[in-house]
Amino acid sequence: MTGTRAHWGSRLGFILAAAGSAVGLGNIWKFPYITGENGGGWFVLIYLICIALVGLPIMMAEIFIGRTTQLAPVGAFRALSRRGSPWVLTGWLGVVVAFVVLSYYSVVAGWAMHYTWLSITNAFAAHDQAAINELFGNVYVSPTVNLGWHVAFMAITIAIVLGGVQKGLERWVRILMPALFVLMLVMLGRAVTMEGFGRAVEFTFAPNAENLTAAGVLEALGHAFFTLSLGMGAMITYGSYLRRDDDLVATSVTVGVLDTVIALMACLILFPITFTFGMQEERTVGLIFMNMPLAFSQMPGGALWGVLFFALLTFAALTSGISLLEVAASYFIDERGWTRRRAALTCGIAILLLGIPSALSGGTRLFGEQFQSLTSNLGVNDGAGFNWFDFFDYLASNWMLPLGGLFIALFVAWRVGGAAREAGFKTGTRFGGLYWGWIQLLRYVVPIAVILVFLNAIGLLGFLDGT
Repeated sequence: MTGTRAHWGSRLGFILAAAGSAVGLGNIWKFPYITGENGGGWFVLIYLICIALVGLPIMMAEIFIGRTTQLAPVGAFRALSRRGSPWVLTGWLGVVVAFVVLSYYSVVAGWAMHYTWLSITNAFAAHDQAAINELFGNVYVSPTVNLGWHVAFMAITIAIVLGGVQKGLERWVRILMPALFVLMLVMLGRAVTMEGFGRAVEFTFAPNAENLTAAGVLEALGHAFFTLSLGMGAMITYGSYLRRDDDLVATSVTVGVLDTVIALMACLILFPITFTFGMQEERTVGLIFMNMPLAFSQMPGGALWGVLFFALLTFAALTSGISLLEVAASYFIDERGWTRRRAALTCGIAILLLGIPSALSGGTRLFGEQFQSLTSNLGVNDGAGFNWFDFFDYLASNWMLPLGGLFIALFVAWRVGGAAREAGFKTGTRFGGLYWGWIQLLRYVVPIAVILVFLNAIGLLGFLDGT
């Protein structure tokens, strides 16, 4: 390692950066979709409970590791255990996850950027549902569109990370996160005026267990875990840029609250539009890339609202993307003594190249049909197989992230020395009395919960939904 450890310029900078890492397409697209699928109401309540009892304890554990060691994931686990300890593999897992997730996440971010451009050019005007569905199908299979926007998104991400902690990450999240909040407030203000807003509020918050199943409860638990960017080393890396006397508890809770508020706001933006125009709230990708353009094409000033909405998606994707690239780059800065420029460029270009097969998954046989046939022969996805893009998503979401979160919880709860752990938790906070409860959650509740999420995600609890 070389040089002095960089730090956030302020606590607000860290909160905005960590919230930006947590806030992404999962908040604005996936949470409304799974809320619709599970009937709203009770599902939302269970999700909030899971955030409090599972998500926040793991987040505190990650930030604790980073803040205590002032190191990126690999070095942090080595410092808190010993050289050669198998626990160091958990740090390595975070670095690998950063490469894998960002390689395909940037393709989805590229769709958001492309749809921003389509909105600017008013490309959705006078289109019916079939035409808009066909438009997305054409985007999905177009190598030129997918590769072009994939390269553009990665170039922007690399440029921000090149600037460093204060001049790069913190400066840009101070712009992007307030912009995202403002855009969401503007969109929410428009949603309030719609005929379907009252129904949307009732659907989102009124107790309704009609469509909620045991599998749905586990889905709420799983999303609470994934939405906070846990298990991928991002919070360890960002936590390492905190000073050792910064408030661990208050900052973690603030990030969790911001992430949750944005997810709920997304429901109150999307559902009024969906209900007003008579669409289905439980559609998946179509909720954004098929339903929303159709709705905007029928709204007064729809082109403007489309630009705002897809710009919002792009900002959310970018704040998550820079945190993933920072995880990868920080390893080479801390462990290999690389300059930030060399680390950001090398990792960024490597991830860009790794993402090319994902960008081509919809439009080439090699990474689409042929790869799906290969994974099908291996019995993946119940024999249906995945294309390259879907396989990377499956690998990261269902295997890497749950294992990362589980190992982090077990490491902090059982491997880190008790006195040092308690002192680290209580340093700089007025909420030291929560220490005992935090440890009990990490030791018993979190491992059981994460194991259940893991088993459900890989299909071993299929009996819960009758499969």
